[in-house]
Amino acid sequence: MPPEPPSLPMWLDLASERLWCGDQALALRPKTFALLRYLVARPGQLLTKAALLEALWPETMVSEVVLAVCLRELRQALGDDARASRFIETVHRRGYRFIGHLPTVPLSAPHTSSPAPQPLLAGRERELDALHRALATALTGVRQILFVTGEAGLGKTTLIDAFLTALEAYGLLWIGRGQCLDHYGAGEAYLPVLEALGRLCRGPGGQEVVALLGQQAPTWLVQMPGLIRAADLETLQRRSAGATQDRMLCELAEALERLTACQPLLLVLEDLHWSDASTLDLLAVLARRREPARLLLLGTYRLPDALQRGHPLHTVHHELQRHGQCRELPLSLLSEAAVAAYLTTRFADAGLPAGLAHLVHQRTEGNPLFMVMVVEDWVRHGWLISADGGWTLQEDLTAVADTVPESLRQMLEQQLERLSPLEQRVLEVGSVAGATFSAAAVAAGLAHEVVEVEDWCAGLARRQQWLEACGEQRWPEGTVAGRYRFTHALYQEVAYHRVPAARRVQLHRRIGERVEAGYGPQVRARAAELAMHFVRGQDTRRAVRYLQYAGENALQRSAYPEALRHLTQGLALLATLPETPARMHQELDLQVALGQTWSATKSHGALEVEQTYARARALCTQVGATPQLLPTLWGLWRFYNARLALLTVRELGEQLVQLAECEANPTHRMAAYTALGQTLLGFGEYAAAWRYLEQGIALIDQTTQPTLVLRHGEAPGVRCLAVVASTLWCLGFPAQALRRSQEALALAQALAHPYSLATAEFYAIGLHYCRREASVVQMHTDALLTLATAQQFPQWMAHGTFWQGWILAVQGQDLAGMAQMHQGLAAIMGTGQRVTRLRYLVLLAETAMHSGQVAEGLRLLAEIRATLEESKEDTWLIEAHRIQGELLLWQAVPDESQAEACFQRALDMARSQKAKSWELRTAMSLARLWQRQGKRGEARELLAPIYGWFTEGFDTADLLDARALLDALL
Repeated sequence: MPPEPPSLPMWLDLASERLWCGDQALALRPKTFALLRYLVARPGQLLTKAALLEALWPETMVSEVVLAVCLRELRQALGDDARASRFIETVHRRGYRFIGHLPTVPLSAPHTSSPAPQPLLAGRERELDALHRALATALTGVRQILFVTGEAGLGKTTLIDAFLTALEAYGLLWIGRGQCLDHYGAGEAYLPVLEALGRLCRGPGGQEVVALLGQQAPTWLVQMPGLIRAADLETLQRRSAGATQDRMLCELAEALERLTACQPLLLVLEDLHWSDASTLDLLAVLARRREPARLLLLGTYRLPDALQRGHPLHTVHHELQRHGQCRELPLSLLSEAAVAAYLTTRFADAGLPAGLAHLVHQRTEGNPLFMVMVVEDWVRHGWLISADGGWTLQEDLTAVADTVPESLRQMLEQQLERLSPLEQRVLEVGSVAGATFSAAAVAAGLAHEVVEVEDWCAGLARRQQWLEACGEQRWPEGTVAGRYRFTHALYQEVAYHRVPAARRVQLHRRIGERVEAGYGPQVRARAAELAMHFVRGQDTRRAVRYLQYAGENALQRSAYPEALRHLTQGLALLATLPETPARMHQELDLQVALGQTWSATKSHGALEVEQTYARARALCTQVGATPQLLPTLWGLWRFYNARLALLTVRELGEQLVQLAECEANPTHRMAAYTALGQTLLGFGEYAAAWRYLEQGIALIDQTTQPTLVLRHGEAPGVRCLAVVASTLWCLGFPAQALRRSQEALALAQALAHPYSLATAEFYAIGLHYCRREASVVQMHTDALLTLATAQQFPQWMAHGTFWQGWILAVQGQDLAGMAQMHQGLAAIMGTGQRVTRLRYLVLLAETAMHSGQVAEGLRLLAEIRATLEESKEDTWLIEAHRIQGELLLWQAVPDESQAEACFQRALDMARSQKAKSWELRTAMSLARLWQRQGKRGEARELLAPIYGWFTEGFDTADLLDARALLDALL
């Protein structure tokens, strides 16, 4: 029997001379391991037996049998088969060739080669080994997502630093590192990811990364303008117009997979408890993809902070962990043994008292940061001194214990006070600039030259006091300065709160103005950061401007939670300014953007949408002619359409057309024709609706749709195509309807705009229901639910829930299906929507009929009549009358006369509206009744003309049934 291939990833540990499979070390004799190492170091090379014998037994006479025994042991350990080699290929009569992939990484930090272990790594050997194992698995092409978690001061960053230091000597990886920031990290979408990508692009081989991003992920490269030429930037901006979250996530996921095909990637995202929601979306996408990628993503966060802030990170982590898509590496407090190990290493040969480790552990509770700071404080005070090559304790344990600071903050305050007054001011101003800052920003706050500030920061970083250097930052206007970051978030917090309130306000304003000048025309890219500075700097006018920019940036990325936060804060601040024409214009822009955000995060029918657009409409009246009037009326039209206020909807649709036709802009006319066309469809005026919608289709220009997305919150061209598909089906053109629906989906996918795609999927579901294609309905329902759940679109989630219930009922699970349909309808009504209520009640009545619940079906139809009296909508009234007739025939005692009257009413309505598909379906119901009554001739005379009218769609269920019924009536 050939050896069993291992199911777990394998790798080679050169430091300990072991072959690992998963967490299991495989036993190999020294010569067998030496043979494996020799083969792995020469992949693809043909190695003769003589060469192997000379290399491994250079001064010993051994036969080829010895070599054969070692090869057999290797193959057994690797699960390899000489007849179907995966690792070691036998070249007949010549030698051997290593053809497999066996990652070679260190599995433990090489302590023996280092002059001294890093202090905070005491007691962290298991965690460091776990990181190396995760990397080894990633090197096999199985992506790894690992969260390093723990409270502040437990050494998460130090553990990561030690891991990266251990890897530097091997040169195996791309390494990108980014950090979320407390000041504005939650507001700036993808901030840590962009920082990590920037470091990759500026590091060794960075031009290769830049080129790959330019090809595969232009929406990301365009947000790092300092990496590319101005001419290339303009090209990328055109390619990235209308960038959406889905497009960005897909681009980067594929780009990283391409990148790791060349060389493995280690991506480190720190302090995710301050992360923005969009970064979490990216993390989830990377974790859930199944394509091979030599990617290890390490994220660090503090669980208590995430829970206290109600941050979604914990939920995301839990969901990924539940599906086996990530692992957690929690850091706990150090044991007393680990504290003792640290003291032994820190004070080698010191002969310290036995109770010292216990005292340190008791006072610090094993917090590594506390531990180190307490001990270093003793050294600074001279209680622990170096003498004669060792360390001596100068005070008794009780006296030393009394000197331990009461809190970490007090300890940090004391440490800060020991710096020079100038260094203290640098750190204080740096804390205002951010957890990571440019020396140029601090120079602006201090009113000093940049080179002086760089010298002071560099001195602190060299002494490892409070700061560490992290490269340089180049601003678009030409300023180049060093970048620094606080080595711990608590350092920044302590320094920040030392600055008097009035001084903080002044510093935020100065720093904001300097960053604003430094970024010039590209200042929108720093909108969230500048908004934070000007909000805290009490420069309200600038704060509102950058909150608006930050909100618009978030909308471009479909990052709706961030957009909502920025826009609402901007409006609140704007209300504190004097009322002027400029303020009204600015409020109008904010309100229109906020209306789009409410529509996506709640629904078109949410009261917040009406309130926002109503205020925008009032502002349009006050400011006069404004391009914002059309998107404002569009937003109100969508609201009242969702609310089923059809008379108001018609008025707004006609107003949109009048307004658009006065302009020379074809895109405005396209949007207006879409609105009025959909309105007329709701009134059952199918022919008129089709004429307006076809005019809209003629004006669709894919290049302008991204701009319309930003103005309307969705692509009107997608809606136009989707609505005309429904209209064409009603008019009796099922094949043309299908083509238009497919065009709507294709346009939405090309735009990569999630909300527009959800709209197209929703209308596709309705069309395929009308075509009686349940399997296709299920496909589009699954797509809608997946998209809506990922993007948190509540109205589309509710619609998906309803259709999922309908599918269950079609599959024979009547009770469960109807229960879910009712659940979905209740959720839809809860979002403020009324427009689909009649349709869904008709579907529920139809489902009740097929499940034999005649009384329930008739009750639902009575509810439909009440709805009609309220709304005047008659789009689905034809089908309501037809199903009522069918239900009357399903009764224990069929009421054929009343059923015939229902069918006749439906037939008259369909003919008056020229709704050929509804007419055909109703004519079949009436023809079947007459057939049952023996009126075969009348039934054929009724059905034949309408069937003969159709010119397409003969493969659809209705036309196939009609043909079969006509044949049966002969």
